[in-house]
Amino acid sequence: MSFVDKLKEWLGQNTDKARGGVEKAGDMIDKKTGGKHADKVDKAQDKAGQYIDKQGQQGQGPPQGGAQGGQGGQGDQSGS
Repeated sequence: MSFVDKLKEWLGQNTDKARGGVEKAGDMIDKKTGGKHADKVDKAQDKAGQYIDKQGQQGQGPPQGGAQGGQGGQGDQSGS
C-alpha cells in the first residue's frame, strides 16, 4: 500500500483530527502573516475540509470492490 493510500485511509478514519489540524495550521498561518492572506487561507481550509469529508464518507461502510480488504496484509487495526 502506498503512502498516499495510507494517508487516505487515515483521513477516512480520523476526520475530526484532520479537520482540527487544518484549522490549527490555517490559524498559525494567519497569525504569522498578520491576517494578510486570510481569504486565501480560508479558501484552502475549505477545500481541505471538503477533501477530508470526502475521504470520511468513502471510509464508511464495506470496502468498495474489496480493495481494502485484500491489501491489509498486516492487520494492524483488526484487533486480533
